[in-house]
Amino acid sequence: MSVSRFLSVLALLGVSACASSPASHVPPVHARQASPRVAQLYGDGGVSDFYRAGIVMPKPGVLIRQEDMALAKLPPNTARGIRILYSSTSGVGTGTPVAVSGQVLIPDGPTPKGGWPVVAWEHGTTGIADVCAPSWRGYASRDRAYLGRWLKEGFAVVATDYQGLGTPGPHPYLLYRPEAYSALDAVRASLAAFGPLLRNRIVLVGQSQGSGAALGAAWVAPHYAPELHVRAVVATGLVAEFAIPAHPAHVPLPNVYTDPGQMDAAFAMLRVEGTDQSLHPETDDRVALTANGIAMSQVARTACLHDLFDYADRNHVDAKTLFGPGLKSYEETRTTAFLIPDGHIGMPVFAGTGLADGEAGVNGQYNAVAAMCDAGTNVVWKRYPGLTHNGTVNASLADSVPFVRAVLAGHHPENTCRAISRPGPVEAATPGIPWNR
Repeated sequence: MSVSRFLSVLALLGVSACASSPASHVPPVHARQASPRVAQLYGDGGVSDFYRAGIVMPKPGVLIRQEDMALAKLPPNTARGIRILYSSTSGVGTGTPVAVSGQVLIPDGPTPKGGWPVVAWEHGTTGIADVCAPSWRGYASRDRAYLGRWLKEGFAVVATDYQGLGTPGPHPYLLYRPEAYSALDAVRASLAAFGPLLRNRIVLVGQSQGSGAALGAAWVAPHYAPELHVRAVVATGLVAEFAIPAHPAHVPLPNVYTDPGQMDAAFAMLRVEGTDQSLHPETDDRVALTANGIAMSQVARTACLHDLFDYADRNHVDAKTLFGPGLKSYEETRTTAFLIPDGHIGMPVFAGTGLADGEAGVNGQYNAVAAMCDAGTNVVWKRYPGLTHNGTVNASLADSVPFVRAVLAGHHPENTCRAISRPGPVEAATPGIPWNR
């Protein structure tokens, strides 16, 4: 993947069992209706009927159904994998009830007294089509190894697919609120459904897109799900921004981070077809697309991220050719929906940045850490020379696992905010390290 390709991410700134509690009455909500073209092309389809709720939505955080998964598709150290469908709240519009999918992974070994503590996993970018949901398509080797380590360390994993991945409707790509609701309601539903197996001691863990989801979940948890005992956040390859005033110590971002016409074509398309379409479901997306854009949008709605890369490379697609003059109005409200309102996170945060991360960029990650530090968040920021966006994920476990253990034991991690500084240019990647490319 090219350096410029993922730099644009920051800019995008079975047995079924019914839930034990009855579905509550859901009052009518006056939501904007999708246009006919949009309704047909949300990226829906290609998955099993498991992902279609078919019921009146219960209150958020209730299990709708479950089914066991084949262990061969799951990370090592998994004793049992359970695909779940649960109720949540849409993070866009007026907050209508939605169904969201995900999975629960139970570690090998005897269940500890009180149940396994929980890693709530927020995954990185996969695409916007239903078939890109991790509970359906499985995990790449990097994430299999990463989650396998948390399982080996004695944590159950509760992993949301996010709103609109697997389940009907658009995927609100990179918008913190729908991702946060999806993550928190997955934990709520799992704690209620699998009682003795899981303990209400939760760590939010996310990579790339998932880093913003984890930080967003930590920000909304106190008022959205106060009954959850969220203890810490682990975020690597940070793709997150905060709605704070301009600060002279922060690094300004060039237009490549803000203008879809200057981004990598694949990520620009995910932004328009995921983020913007979620915010404007009543609008026909063709107001923003050229003929080239319409052709590529069909790929985005039926395939996943690397298929978009392949399509763009094979057809020499440049983002400048994808969008017409209607894009500006189609982009309205995106920035507000993307930015986490402020940088204060109420629990300790571990942030890991590879200094060879030419995909998410290093200075943007510094900005996110600096914003949290400015707001009084207890941040431990680890920087990894020679490690890339992918290489940092598993390498950071050497620091993030002890960090989490210390927090859960009641220790206060040493804040590194006084020592942070701009990391400078992206370094060259160190060869010979797994996934470090």
